[in-house]
Amino acid sequence: MVSGGQPINIQLEAGKKAYFSSDHHFGAPNEKDSLVREKLFVKWLDEIKDDCGVLFLIGDLFDFWFEYKHVVPKGFVRILGKLAEISDRRIPIYFFVGNHDLWMKDYLEEQINAIVFRDKQDFIINGKEFFIVHGDGKGPGDKGYKRMKKVFTNKVCQFLFYLLHPDLAMWLGITASRKNKMISGDEDVNFLGVDNEWLIMYSRKQLHRKYYDYLIYGHRHLPMEIAIGKARHINLGDWINYFTYGIFDGKEFVLKTYLRNQGEESRDSIIKIID
Repeated sequence: MVSGGQPINIQLEAGKKAYFSSDHHFGAPNEKDSLVREKLFVKWLDEIKDDCGVLFLIGDLFDFWFEYKHVVPKGFVRILGKLAEISDRRIPIYFFVGNHDLWMKDYLEEQINAIVFRDKQDFIINGKEFFIVHGDGKGPGDKGYKRMKKVFTNKVCQFLFYLLHPDLAMWLGITASRKNKMISGDEDVNFLGVDNEWLIMYSRKQLHRKYYDYLIYGHRHLPMEIAIGKARHINLGDWINYFTYGIFDGKEFVLKTYLRNQGEESRDSIIKIID
């Protein structure tokens, strides 16, 4: 588990790209419907593996995840197997813990050799400066969630939850997560404007501290690319309603929609306010 520290320098090999994806919430709204999305994501991973130089998963891969010492959540074998395959090809996987998989411990590190982050991290990729974080609890406002996060990350509270039988604990966690409206994206459909979006405010604050070429977030399910001076604020969207992802080819970052069927047209769902 990595926490902050010095920027991580990545130099992509010729022809290789960095891929970014976030907010899959696998397990929601139920096992049957989730499986459809899981298969699409595995298909995407299979399509990108040949030119992928590094894979970034920016939080909420699972709708609920809690690890016991010898027990992990049931399911997700296709996704974990494909990620293991990618890792076995010596493609680095950087995983940022989100608010729905907050209780990630060392399973992904041990099983797929992922590098796991609990908070923000700077990267330099082919000379470009990246700021990356899931985004929950960042920026002004959302005080109710910030208070709740303190409870979720409290070691005593985690230990008390750990004492529950896994069947009961998982039922409670899954039920609570599925009732959260953030899963469906219902509260994320409207763009609030550049002066009212909390994460854009947070990006501006970071840019006062240091210059970045790209500030990359998950959490806010609405995909967007916003210019802040010469920098770009990027929200990756989700794999629930938008099926969006980011590509950095070593020179430019592009936000795209995954076309699931041949001949399908990309939906104009990405908010773009750039010079």
